[in-house]
Amino acid sequence: MLDTFFKISENKSTLKTEIIAGITTFMTMVYILAVNPSILSVTGMDKDAVFTATALSAVIATLVMALVTKLPFALAPGMGLNAFFAFTVVLGMGYSWQFALTAVFLEGIIFIILTAFNVRELIVNSIPLNLKHAVSVGIGLFIAFIGLKSTGLVVDNQATLVSLGSMKNPSVLVGLTGVIITGLLLSKKVKGALLIGILASTVLGLFVGVTHIPESFKLISLPPSIEPIFFKFDFSQVFSLDMLIVLFTFLFVDMFDTVGTLVGVSSKSGMLDEKGNVPRVKQALFADSIGTFVGAILGTSTVTTYVESAAGVAEGGKTGMTALTVAGMFALSLFLAPVFMIIPAEATASALIIVGLMMITPIVKINLTDYTEAIPAFFTIIMMPLTYSIAEGIVFGMLSYVILKMLTGKFKEVTPVMYIIAILFIIKFYV
Repeated sequence: MLDTFFKISENKSTLKTEIIAGITTFMTMVYILAVNPSILSVTGMDKDAVFTATALSAVIATLVMALVTKLPFALAPGMGLNAFFAFTVVLGMGYSWQFALTAVFLEGIIFIILTAFNVRELIVNSIPLNLKHAVSVGIGLFIAFIGLKSTGLVVDNQATLVSLGSMKNPSVLVGLTGVIITGLLLSKKVKGALLIGILASTVLGLFVGVTHIPESFKLISLPPSIEPIFFKFDFSQVFSLDMLIVLFTFLFVDMFDTVGTLVGVSSKSGMLDEKGNVPRVKQALFADSIGTFVGAILGTSTVTTYVESAAGVAEGGKTGMTALTVAGMFALSLFLAPVFMIIPAEATASALIIVGLMMITPIVKINLTDYTEAIPAFFTIIMMPLTYSIAEGIVFGMLSYVILKMLTGKFKEVTPVMYIIAILFIIKFYV
């Protein structure tokens, strides 16, 4: 039944592979269950309630992706967007968390409308194939950079921005050991290599003080109530200029983060069709829109497609069964949160570093001889890790593409949608 519904055999995969891929994706993004409540709670939101809202929104959005889109992508409240919610809108601008939730709610409604009228699909399909491959490479570097920072191998440095961390740090030992174990298993073509690497790193972390088991550890616990944050909106300032600015920022970042993830992971996994388009992209964007809409009602920040989905794809996930497994794991996490919280960031970092390597393989498909193609591709790749943003990488890549094509008289190579997007990007920077 599952094989027929998800066309697992038709996609040259197996149920076991899809389930392992889903568990791997979940393991690389489970940190959001701890991080999102921690970030949003600084606004005064109930931390325990945010935990439940985070898990529930991930379950609902990922289920839509699994059952409607049937693609191996997972969704949850997005990093960066939650920080903007808490530190900029609430702590910086002085608005209530109810005001910020209202902006997220409106964002979800707008995205549903834009998706229904194919506006977001037009944007995805307007990106040139060369840039789509560059997005995959950029995401690869971005993921690897996140992994390296999580292990402590790369640290902040005021003089040089980043530098090498202490090799005596147990976190570095755990992260690098995970990379070696995973690499060894991959070279031996062992199924579930990424997942085994995460689990092995977690066990090693117990011996070096990186993995911590709380004294009050409970295997099973009931999920906290979401009542303190459920449907808590403030519509009194909907038509204010600040609401417009906040709403535009949420829309912009979420749109291009999602677009980048869908395009990049699809490019790496070979899911792009003969025209270089993402299959069933409208349905995928619909899942993202529904996630944000429902997430706001539940009481959490913007829900987006996770770049960590690349880990499951790298493990062989090709269908919605991978996403269904992720949704199931998030549902389990509502009751087994203490178990999943034991896994340290250093353990999942090893998987992110390896996935980063896997994601850069489309670089061989990029045209590096035509500088009107090579420079935009390079900007796309380099700006993602350096600005810590998939969206900014796409902005610089697409803007430079349009400008160089215009200056060299290659107007016909730029679609009308690309011209419109470029103008909007310029307005974002200078108006």
